[in-house]
Amino acid sequence: MRLTDYLDKGASLGAGAACLTMGDSTLSYAQVRALSWRVARALEHSGVRPGDKVAILSANDPVAFSCVFGIARAGAVWCPVNPRNEAAENRDLLDLFDCTCLIFQGGFEPLVEQILPGLPKLTTLVCLDRPTANGLSFAEWLSAIPAEPHEAEPVDDVSLIVGTGGTTGKPKGVMLTGRNLETMSALTLMGYPFRGRPVYLALAPLTHAAGVLCFPIMALGGEIVVMPRPDLTEFLALIERHQVTHTFLPPTLIYMLLAHEALASTDLGSLQCFWYGAAPMSTARLEEAIEKIGPVMAQLFGQTEAPMMISMMAPADHFHPDGSIARERLSSAGRPAPLVTVAIMDGEGRLQPTGERGEIVVRSSLVMAGYYKNPSATEEASRYGWHHTGDIGYLDADNFLYIVDRAKDMIITGGFNVYSAEVEQVLMEHPAVQDCAVIGLPDDKWGERVTAVLQIQPGHSVAPDAVKVFVKDRIGSVKSPKQVEIWPDLPRSKVGKILKSEIKAHLLATPPHDDAR
Repeated sequence: MRLTDYLDKGASLGAGAACLTMGDSTLSYAQVRALSWRVARALEHSGVRPGDKVAILSANDPVAFSCVFGIARAGAVWCPVNPRNEAAENRDLLDLFDCTCLIFQGGFEPLVEQILPGLPKLTTLVCLDRPTANGLSFAEWLSAIPAEPHEAEPVDDVSLIVGTGGTTGKPKGVMLTGRNLETMSALTLMGYPFRGRPVYLALAPLTHAAGVLCFPIMALGGEIVVMPRPDLTEFLALIERHQVTHTFLPPTLIYMLLAHEALASTDLGSLQCFWYGAAPMSTARLEEAIEKIGPVMAQLFGQTEAPMMISMMAPADHFHPDGSIARERLSSAGRPAPLVTVAIMDGEGRLQPTGERGEIVVRSSLVMAGYYKNPSATEEASRYGWHHTGDIGYLDADNFLYIVDRAKDMIITGGFNVYSAEVEQVLMEHPAVQDCAVIGLPDDKWGERVTAVLQIQPGHSVAPDAVKVFVKDRIGSVKSPKQVEIWPDLPRSKVGKILKSEIKAHLLATPPHDDAR
């Protein structure tokens, strides 16, 4: 399937049905399809040919997301660019991807002006919502273009190229194919509950998880309610107003949601599936979410290179047959998805037995085609014939996958391996802790010292020494933090992941506080 097939499938189930809604405005499937035809013709008129790369720089917006299907109809390749990236990172991405066309929102014109001088290949610029000095307005661009069917033949199966790795060095472009997204969509539809016509609430950026989850929703003719910016008060109101059935949030936002004053009074009865992922979730907070939100929590584990569904834990998997919460598996990432083979590998390419820790490796049609113009990185990621995730984990006797840590986040202290995720799980059990990050810092005595940075629940307080004792009593002194910092907030990426690299850089440049012993 191509990206346009999801839209066309939804239109075949009801062309007049709501497709994309934001605020008081709704675009039907017929309207989105007609707009995609016009965008495809306008791209062709602007010189965009099959296989060319077209970037979209926009906040969550129905018209911007409709352009994705126009790009696909033109046989071109969609390159999502996140507006929260730094200008230099976006310039690197657009240059790396060989983008010839950029469709952007007017609010990001200053960013466009910053990156334009270094992008001679970028010849067509279109502003979605107003006239601009840097290109055509969207209305002007489409003014003479008819809403007639148009479908160019793509040069290959690559549907989109997504940037990754910008926080750790030069970004790489992950090439995702129609086959990858078809596999992801099939796994979504077979692995999670869908009753009736779904209504999906997209708060997270459509350039990331929230975007690709739209495709299986469209295959069922569902409605996508788009939030232009994160707002948990509005998020709760929209669930009730639109009778939302499916949504996704990263754990950090779920933690904030659980503390929200309007949660208890919001009618959440329409929810069938509340996905969480993109980072490990505290088991204590997950159990709280099941209690406060309902028996609808659903985990997914994937990465840009193997989107969303390496392993899955449907709502029912959170419970025993007798209805009690399956606490022993809440810290898992579920079981490997039906169309995915997962194994654990050591550094020499040997597959490990049940219960042994090693790198999580994957084989599936879910796995990317490779990194764009980077054969060495592609080869490195596919050593020994498996895709390497960079995550450390193990499979238990029931084939549940447990992610212990990112390989690069493991701390070696006093000769012992300490997995930061294990320490974070314990810290999140403390009633005063809203969120946390555990990193290793250089230490003359220990090699690395386990360091915890905490964000405290509103109205709570805790002493660093009490935190150390709390962890020590549960998992021992080796894994207990030697240094505890309390910050008002933690730095996060555009998808809600805590940026440990920024935390580490800040702490390395700052002497420990007197109370951070």
